[in-house]
Amino acid sequence: MYIGKVVATVVATVKHTTFDGHKLLLVEMQGLDGQPTPKYDICVDAAQAGIGDVVLVMDEGSAAKQILGQKAESGQGAVRAVIVGIVDAVQLA
Repeated sequence: MYIGKVVATVVATVKHTTFDGHKLLLVEMQGLDGQPTPKYDICVDAAQAGIGDVVLVMDEGSAAKQILGQKAESGQGAVRAVIVGIVDAVQLA
């Protein structure tokens, strides 16, 4: 799981049925200092996020499938990263 920033929308005219009804967003991972890193993911949006939002990403295939209501062994397409929340603030001790 990590915190990132939505930087773009991914548009696909043809996609697997697993993604029907879900937006695909490009998320740039952020470091603990809140600065962007060179890493990114294309994420399925389960939190109604938009460009510019700071988001919480579940970056693990089995948990991502559970969030989308799919069985892990079903073979229903590859989902690895899902946006599960929009971050309001982060406090580090």
